[in-house]
Amino acid sequence: MNYHTIAKSYNELYKEEQLNKLKIIEKYLKIKKTYKLLDVGCGTGISTNYFKCKTYGIDSSKEMIKKGEGNLIYGYAQKLPFKYKFFDIVISITAIHNFKNPEKAIKEILRIKKKKVQIVITLLKRSQKYNKLKYLLNTYFKIKKEIDEEKDTIFIMN
Repeated sequence: MNYHTIAKSYNELYKEEQLNKLKIIEKYLKIKKTYKLLDVGCGTGISTNYFKCKTYGIDSSKEMIKKGEGNLIYGYAQKLPFKYKFFDIVISITAIHNFKNPEKAIKEILRIKKKKVQIVITLLKRSQKYNKLKYLLNTYFKIKKEIDEEKDTIFIMN
């Protein structure tokens, strides 16, 4: 999907769908106002701004970030511009299948996460990369819960 061209209409097209996933995810996260959350592949920041803590979003589409609000940063999942062990929570909602190098992005998440971190990654079920991505998640994380959502599988990990 070319996010540069749909940036103007992204929220109108996908906000409700994203909010439904976030309501499910919210039940599994323990969030304190002092926690730092990173949303990898944040798009317009729907999921970044959903949680009540210090949030950061990163996305490789300048157009999507321009349409969003909050602490959104232009950059790539494969080279996160954050300190080692900086985040308490890391989420990536329906984005990892778009990353140029998902395994390198996962290694970056491992670098920037604190020891006791909550991680949520959703995989688009119809993605041709679904099985490979699920394998990578199983390789690098301990999956605590797998939730079957309408279009995605939600993985709750640490």
